[in-house]
Amino acid sequence: MPSTRRAPGRMEGVTRTLALELAVQDPAGVRIATEVGAVRVELATALALGGLTPSQATVELAVETAGDSGPEVHVLIRPRAGGFHYDADELVVAERDVRLALASGAAGVVIGALDAEGRLDSDAMTRLRDAAGGASVTLHRAIDVTADPLATLAAARSLGLRRVLTSGGASAAIDGIDTLRALVAAAEGEIEIMAGSGVDAATAPALAAIGVDALHFSAKRAVREDGGVRMGSASDGVGGYEVTDRDIALGVRAALGL
Repeated sequence: MPSTRRAPGRMEGVTRTLALELAVQDPAGVRIATEVGAVRVELATALALGGLTPSQATVELAVETAGDSGPEVHVLIRPRAGGFHYDADELVVAERDVRLALASGAAGVVIGALDAEGRLDSDAMTRLRDAAGGASVTLHRAIDVTADPLATLAAARSLGLRRVLTSGGASAAIDGIDTLRALVAAAEGEIEIMAGSGVDAATAPALAAIGVDALHFSAKRAVREDGGVRMGSASDGVGGYEVTDRDIALGVRAALGL
């Protein structure tokens, strides 16, 4: 279960619940998230690419696996790898994927779109938010490639988004801890700040201590499969894939004293 602890820098006597969110790719990951006590999973595919939209069947099975007592399933909506400036066709795909994910039982979606100048694309974000109806909407780490994360947070807040997943503009959250601290202050309790990227047992306690609302981690390990025939431009031979590792996930929980 998530822990309740005092949020550093907030009013005396005010407590917060530190939520855990696990990034997973399949029902097996959902089962591990349940065991860890995560309140949410971010369901994606291709985590090695930063995550892409999973299939509808994957969403349905993840929701079935979570059941009534497991974590909420929040689906990453990202139509392709690379940057977050999308053309008209890609936005239509993303919009439909939002609706399909929620129709398949997901509790929320995780979205992000930037304009040609690298700022949050308010029009695209509004379309995707509206496609979600009243479901929970999280802005993903697109915020971390914008020039001014604090301005991006303000824009997300004005759109009425529920939370922001961010590493504080760094490749790993622990390296963006100063920006994360500033984001927590700027959020003023009106939008959740969830720290993610490279969160592990060594860094989780320090990140929790700055007052973030949630920690997001993947607890993944690589599975390598060698083969003599190359299957794609990014791999040698058959290539490999990543899975959620139960021991790594439990290690993060233990490091937090949960």
